[in-house]
Amino acid sequence: MTIDTRPINTREDIKLSNAQIAWRAAQDITDGAYVNLGIGFPEMVARYQPAGRQAIFHTENGILNFGKAPPEGEEDWDLINAGKKAVTLNPGASFFHHADSFAMVRGGHLDVAILGAYQVAQSGDLANWRVGAKGVPAVGGAMDLVHGAKQVCVITEHVTKNGEPKLVEACSFPLTGVGCITRVYTSHAVVDIVEGHFVLREKLADMSLEELQAMTGARLHVDGPVGDLVVPEL
Repeated sequence: MTIDTRPINTREDIKLSNAQIAWRAAQDITDGAYVNLGIGFPEMVARYQPAGRQAIFHTENGILNFGKAPPEGEEDWDLINAGKKAVTLNPGASFFHHADSFAMVRGGHLDVAILGAYQVAQSGDLANWRVGAKGVPAVGGAMDLVHGAKQVCVITEHVTKNGEPKLVEACSFPLTGVGCITRVYTSHAVVDIVEGHFVLREKLADMSLEELQAMTGARLHVDGPVGDLVVPEL
């Protein structure tokens, strides 16, 4: 099957906000899970942990169990995450060397990593560090996270600003990792990657499957009931 990847009607009128995407991803993090959140948009996931659950957040620069961002004006700039944002510490938090932090990642001690993406392929390949000649100088810690964490998920818009699909048959940008993504939370759907296919789990109730497929650069498979993607106003 050849998918038409030309810009299409992106249904911007009903898409989720970044905060709502982050909220939905947070609902699947289990209590006590060791979690690394990618720099930028994925950091929002930490704000929306369900009541009664507490993940233990890890940051590559060497903190385990950091807490919420401090109020503006009360930052301690010796306490920052990998994105150089001020954090607080939860009881029992610990500090360690940068090399030890990556030993935790590479040793398989993280339960979940949640990252952003430029493209996700139906095979689970991820491209999230460079677009053509544009991008950061190197792939950085994401390369370690995608193959060190037990589960790697993506939060992202469903399409680019130009209306091009971000869920594709094969990535055209340089890869961060191969076959590493298992679930994608987008502005319009929740999609699992199963045996080299996108499998639709949830979608916005006001969007038809045909409309969602038109926004997706590879076939969406359905292997059971598709739930409504329901999130609070944030």
